[in-house]
Amino acid sequence: MRRDDLVRWLDEYLKIREFKDPSLNGLQVEGREEVRRVGAAVDAAQATFDKAAEAGVDFLITHHGLFWGQPFAIVGYQKKRLERLFSAGISLYTAHLPLDAHPEVGNNAVLARELGLQSLEPFPHPKYGNIGYIGQFAEPTPLALVEDRIGELTGMQPLVVRAGLDEVRRVGIVSGGGAGDVGLAKALGCDLFITGEPAHAHYHEPFELGLNVIYAGHYDSETFGVKALAARLEREFGLPWVFIEHPTGL
Repeated sequence: MRRDDLVRWLDEYLKIREFKDPSLNGLQVEGREEVRRVGAAVDAAQATFDKAAEAGVDFLITHHGLFWGQPFAIVGYQKKRLERLFSAGISLYTAHLPLDAHPEVGNNAVLARELGLQSLEPFPHPKYGNIGYIGQFAEPTPLALVEDRIGELTGMQPLVVRAGLDEVRRVGIVSGGGAGDVGLAKALGCDLFITGEPAHAHYHEPFELGLNVIYAGHYDSETFGVKALAARLEREFGLPWVFIEHPTGL
């Protein structure tokens, strides 16, 4: 498939121009004109690029890209990163908030479906818009079962704050750095809030609000979107893909 055709399809499918996002979403680095193998990864980093090159990837999709709203000098490790992409002919395509918010392949929608949540509705973030989701379990579900299921999905033991009901039904999900949204989750009537990494500034809020929180890991909560998007490309265009695993433990 031609690179530019794939980029146009992704731009439209993910609606990347509709988001106010510090990330430079879309094609960040131009590689080969023909795409034969897609890579999916959470982070744009040297280790990811090296693994993608070794796997024969020529179009790499990441959730976290290289550029975040301001210029930087192409020296040191930044120079080495770009050199690796150029030498391997790898295009870098990034989708940050668009891949959090997407109703089909977004991090939050995919995790919600994997947990068995129903009647999904947007989680309205005051700064970024509808990037998360709220869903319902068919019946009140023990918090411990939700914790176990998240562990099965991510392969990691999540950090759980048991500050609310032992059984939960209404669940809000904002992957990645959503620790500051605990108060909003409570205001939206959630029994449980699921996000990525904790933040010390918001440590006390779940206890004072009486809200259960599961921190599934910033990295681990954001593997769902890139995998789902790459699988969608395979169904749509027959492009083989590989997930480039490089967990941070955060």
